[in-house]
Amino acid sequence: MDLVLDAADRHLLTPYVYPAGWPEAEPCRQLLSLFLVTNLGALALYLLFGTLSYYFIFDHRLKQHPQFLPNQVRREITYALRSLPWISVPTVALFFAEVRGYSKLYDNIEDSLYGWTGVFLSMLSFLFFTDMGIYWIHRALHHRLLYKRFHKPHHLWKIATPFASHAFHPVDGFLQSLPYHVYPFLFPLHKVTYLGLYVFVNVWTISIHDGDYRVPRCLRHVVNGSAHHTDHHLYFDYNYGQYFTLWDKIGGSYKSPSAFDGEGPHDYLRRLRRK
Repeated sequence: MDLVLDAADRHLLTPYVYPAGWPEAEPCRQLLSLFLVTNLGALALYLLFGTLSYYFIFDHRLKQHPQFLPNQVRREITYALRSLPWISVPTVALFFAEVRGYSKLYDNIEDSLYGWTGVFLSMLSFLFFTDMGIYWIHRALHHRLLYKRFHKPHHLWKIATPFASHAFHPVDGFLQSLPYHVYPFLFPLHKVTYLGLYVFVNVWTISIHDGDYRVPRCLRHVVNGSAHHTDHHLYFDYNYGQYFTLWDKIGGSYKSPSAFDGEGPHDYLRRLRRK
């Protein structure tokens, strides 16, 4: 995150926003800047990719499904916009620790023990580590002591749109993002790679809410896509994973998506139209 902060300081904050005498490395200034950058970045990712997905990928026929709520799109966006600033508060604390040098993020490929191979392997390990972490956090949030208070708001959207992707209770949203932020404190990771992965995970979160169930047949039971996550919203106790189905299979919570078996939301709508 220090790369983003440096760019913001160089092109915007130092020349136009802050007093000239306020040092860029001063902690209070860094915290304030990180809060601003984190919120603007989150909004940009959510609104840009959510809008693109909604208009170009999401099947709008799903809005005819009986479980699609009145004014749902507006409600999803409103809930997300209210939650994101609160989610950013603990997130900024972790970004601040990164900027102050407490993480294992590094600048140059030469700093990786295995060079480019190490960068590639760190990307894979990031995905598998965060998939594992999110699985168990997500599953814990379905416990009766936590579900109603924190996770139930996200399950209001039975037939989700891409805008439901970030429509979480703030505690829920932060907890499910925690593995992304913990990883660079435990394992070496290139800074640019981390930024790329951060964008990727936000886009992926949008994609599993986009109602497009197409997956290459050979990956249907490996990759946790929109079809899997739709069944999670519909049937509650299945498919907690983020990218892969591995931990659902290990944890006994895997369900073959109903859309692959001719029983998904589109099939339900087709049967309604025949009647």
